[in-house]
Amino acid sequence: MNETNILLRFFQSICKFNFGNFETEEFKKFLKMGLIFALMIGVYWTLRPLKDAVFIQLVDKLQLPFAKTVSVLALLPLVMFYTKLLERTSREKMLIILPVFYGITVCFFSCAMIFFQAPTEVIANRPFLFLAATKVLGYLFYLFVESFGSLVIALFWAFATDTTSAGPAKKGFPLVVAIGQMGGILFPYTIGGLPHRLSLSTDALSMACLGFIILLIIPLVKYFLKSTPPYLLASSQIANIKVKETKEEPSFLEGLKLLLKNRYLLGIFAANFIYEVVVTIFDFNFKIAAGTQYSGVALSNYLSIYASSVNIVSLICLLLGISNLTRLLGVGFALAAMPIIVGGALLGFLSLNSLSFLFALMVGSKAINYALNGPALKQLYIPTTPDVKFKAQAWIETFGSRTSKQAGSLFNMSLSPLQKTFGNLIGKSHYLALSGAICFPLLGIWFIIAIYLSKTFQKAIREDNLVC
Repeated sequence: MNETNILLRFFQSICKFNFGNFETEEFKKFLKMGLIFALMIGVYWTLRPLKDAVFIQLVDKLQLPFAKTVSVLALLPLVMFYTKLLERTSREKMLIILPVFYGITVCFFSCAMIFFQAPTEVIANRPFLFLAATKVLGYLFYLFVESFGSLVIALFWAFATDTTSAGPAKKGFPLVVAIGQMGGILFPYTIGGLPHRLSLSTDALSMACLGFIILLIIPLVKYFLKSTPPYLLASSQIANIKVKETKEEPSFLEGLKLLLKNRYLLGIFAANFIYEVVVTIFDFNFKIAAGTQYSGVALSNYLSIYASSVNIVSLICLLLGISNLTRLLGVGFALAAMPIIVGGALLGFLSLNSLSFLFALMVGSKAINYALNGPALKQLYIPTTPDVKFKAQAWIETFGSRTSKQAGSLFNMSLSPLQKTFGNLIGKSHYLALSGAICFPLLGIWFIIAIYLSKTFQKAIREDNLVC
């Protein structure tokens, strides 16, 4: 026990510079929370490259924008079911129900890939019904992974903000993200690239491993709730006020109603929306370039290396103290810095075009978002009611993310007709010019919104009031 305490104090002293000074029990809480998040992020960042690689192999890389568009409609019934569960089930049980569903479903996809995944030329020569079933499976797996990122990650952060006050969140959330990056570094390379290193022809083994890991989240959640002192599971006083009871039963649309009637929530929605639109354009061009050079499990391996690289850079940013910028300069600095950083990335995207550069561009854009912007945005939910944290946040991070990716994907659909009309080179140049004309004004709007969100958040925390 003494050795454990010595080790704990050692890590606590290391984290003091990068994240701030923690009480012992408080530090343990964020370590346990970080471990849960590490499994979620590790699984998610392993599923993401598998999703794209499998879709490109089973369907077609030029249909990626269509898949992102379809995901918005497909997630509607899932969010409806998710919202109903939130109304009838405690937050603790939700952190058990979702891992059970996703863990079992990933195992189902693992079995299906054994029969359906094959080289592109083999798939192309399949009978019509078998070919149709193959393409449907590709779409289903794509939509399944999209829902995991929206619902499971959103639920975790809703739980985290509902059990953490503003002060500890400033130092604790970046620590949780840093621990999460460990999962994002290890899992994609070790699990996502495993079939390629073993010279297997399908990604079934990777998916089976991920299903088992998702189920491990359940005992970790139970341990977290059992071992964490009750006073550390309560959010700030303003977040714990009792909401007036109404006779009207909460509905599926309650989260959307909360979103539409409050400027603060619309601002959070817009910040998420604009970032995703711009990065979706980057991402599409990166996946097209990668899909041209690699295929099958080799593509899964390459995209898994990309996923691990994103989390390595994110972790380096956190270890170098980038979270201190939020802690010392405030949430507003992090929120306002992001549109400026993404603007610089957009200039590079419009100027250079190669797989290596697109790889670096995507790694940098994603890493700085997870290390700086993500923790800052999550803190914006602290001065809000539980309904906002769980229901409105689910709408923002599910449909906000999906609709923004749909908007970016609708624009990406213009690449193919432009190239058919003007030729590959001229069509691509028109596409890039349109990208700049659309994205730069959006970044300016994002910057203005970031200033508004910062002032509103700081006023609510200072006066100990709810924003909404």
